[in-house]
Amino acid sequence: MSDRPSPTAAEPEEPASPTAVRVLVLNSGSSSVKYQLLDMRDGTRLAVGLVERIGEGTSLLRHTTRTTGETRERADTFADHDAALKAMAEELAVDGVGLDSPELAAIGHRVVHGGRTFTEPTVIDAEVLAEIERLIPVAPLHNPANLTGIRTAMLLRPDLPQVAIFDTAFHTTMPEAAARYAIDVATADEHRIRRYGFHGTSHAYVSRTTADLLGKAPEEVNVIVLHLGNGASASAVRGGRCVDTSMGLTPLEGLVMGTRSGDVDPAVIFHLERVGDMSTDEIDTLLNKKSGLIGLCGDNDMREITRRIEEGDEQARLAFDIYIHRLKKYIGAYYAVLGRVDAVAFTAGVGENAAPVREAAIRGLEELGLAVDGELNAVRGGEPRLISPPYARVAVAVVPTDEELEIATQTYALVGKGGA
Repeated sequence: MSDRPSPTAAEPEEPASPTAVRVLVLNSGSSSVKYQLLDMRDGTRLAVGLVERIGEGTSLLRHTTRTTGETRERADTFADHDAALKAMAEELAVDGVGLDSPELAAIGHRVVHGGRTFTEPTVIDAEVLAEIERLIPVAPLHNPANLTGIRTAMLLRPDLPQVAIFDTAFHTTMPEAAARYAIDVATADEHRIRRYGFHGTSHAYVSRTTADLLGKAPEEVNVIVLHLGNGASASAVRGGRCVDTSMGLTPLEGLVMGTRSGDVDPAVIFHLERVGDMSTDEIDTLLNKKSGLIGLCGDNDMREITRRIEEGDEQARLAFDIYIHRLKKYIGAYYAVLGRVDAVAFTAGVGENAAPVREAAIRGLEELGLAVDGELNAVRGGEPRLISPPYARVAVAVVPTDEELEIATQTYALVGKGGA
């Protein structure tokens, strides 16, 4: 079954007020909501918060007013997302930046899976909601929670534009040769089996910021982006457009991650069913929650793994080596895909903070023009920076990702002053 044409032309009935300069960003999980309120004139965070353990008895709301640095915590019983978002709205109101403010231009929502239908920021209406729901079978853990957050926010502010920003959108520019799996075409099309990719807002932000760091336009630069957190993905970006990425139909494919296996022989699943007498659900849990670094050594925190290595722990060393081996393979593969590489950019929790990972991933790739300066690599900071020596043909960068700013920027460009 083919996907319908993109409904991204949908627009709010009325343009945002000229005084509406704020965007609220919501990231709704199954039992949590992360939020940030940004002033789009300069990207200032007016408030940042997290509601955890929704529907699990005692919930916790942690709210930080970024202008003063004050953090308030509130333990309560939030039975559902409606209660959680109402509590969020109360905290924002305490700061004088409530949801009823005329300065609020829109609410931007992170949506994990947009399939092939959604290729850009999209104003949410009934048709869009139905399509996100139709995609639940390919994102059963994420899209339902995203939908819950959207519907709750729409009830709170039915008059306000709500915009969906899709993790998969940045990767929809992949050519068919990269996006298709080599399985029967009719079967693949019927069940929408293809490589979609994820972490798209991060890859978009980091690839563009890397170009800025090099003093060039995104259209002039080829970048390999390595988003290394508990979830990890790589992308090959040519002239600002993604041409390949490591995650596939789901976020399970690709790099070794905190709890996910990444690439495995598909026959492993059949073997575990036949020989291990494991159910589909058990195998799913194994590959998504009990594999990767935690499956290899019992830890998924790279800080703890490197500490154990320093103490001579061989299991931790093996886990680290497997992690780096896979990472090197993708760097080399995407170098071949791009043909010319201007920069390799590390981002996310591990990529931004684990100097040993960056050094090990680049070590031995000098013939490809890659090198890391030890002193520069050891420096910690919150700004984009180069860690390669001046003589390196290919720049190596550390670029802190900012998915919330990317979501807010795309949302405001669509519905704010001067938007579509």
